[in-house]
Amino acid sequence: MIINDIPPSHNIATIAEQHYTYTMKHHFGDFLDRTGDYWTTIPNRERFAFIADVKLANKDEVKIITINKTQDKTHWEQIFDCPNLEELTLHDPSKEQVQAIRKLKEIKRLRVTFFRATDIEFIGDLENVEELILEYVSGFSDLSPLRNLHKLKSVHFENLRRVNDFGRLTGIKSLRYIYINGTFDWSQPVQSFDFLGEIPNLEILALGFNVKVVNSTYPIFKSIIQNKKIKKLRIGRAFCNLEDYAFIEALLGQENITYADDTPVKLFYENKEQIDFLGKGMRSISKTNSKEK
Repeated sequence: MIINDIPPSHNIATIAEQHYTYTMKHHFGDFLDRTGDYWTTIPNRERFAFIADVKLANKDEVKIITINKTQDKTHWEQIFDCPNLEELTLHDPSKEQVQAIRKLKEIKRLRVTFFRATDIEFIGDLENVEELILEYVSGFSDLSPLRNLHKLKSVHFENLRRVNDFGRLTGIKSLRYIYINGTFDWSQPVQSFDFLGEIPNLEILALGFNVKVVNSTYPIFKSIIQNKKIKKLRIGRAFCNLEDYAFIEALLGQENITYADDTPVKLFYENKEQIDFLGKGMRSISKTNSKEK
């Protein structure tokens, strides 16, 4: 239920200001994969429509709420009075709010954005979470509390400053979708992809912008050999060496190595001015240079 009973006089300017401020440091694009049943969480841009800044009527109908540290306690604590709440966004939350949500054992979808945490033990208590989004969550390095989430099917990680060991996800049998992303000004490190073989039901690995593999020894995707369920790998055309592209193509087939828009990765990409060749460090040539042609 979208919170649509906000009085006409209620802080429209404040909501607009929040939107502008957060847009300056965070995108509002929808990077969630809407194919299949991997993601049902609302798109980023819709989060402000669900802010509980008023007294909620018909609390038994409320399924989605966003809270942040600027709210009155009487307003955000209404999350505990909504028996059918399924999805919660913590957008720039306070430490009190983060610790308080441990009580929400029935939450199925959780997004945490702009928070500095020493650990994520609070998430490990939410045993029914199926979809988890962590964006710009810094200060912690250990993902192992997520092993307590036995229904977790999809994770979206973006700009986790101190995390580089994604091997802490190993053994999560329910996990089927992993997305990892960096930012324009910072590379998200991944120690290695050795963990992929130990997530038995993983179907899709999506690597977004500016992800850097620390251990780049060929073949970086060797562990995929052990994974019998993986269907697709989404990566950019300059993510890894050409040899690694060839390796995963032999395992999964060319049609299953794709860009974010599901277009298959090809040996070269042609635009109006130049031709870019597949592989990290590979050169581009001008379409107008006769010698290069």
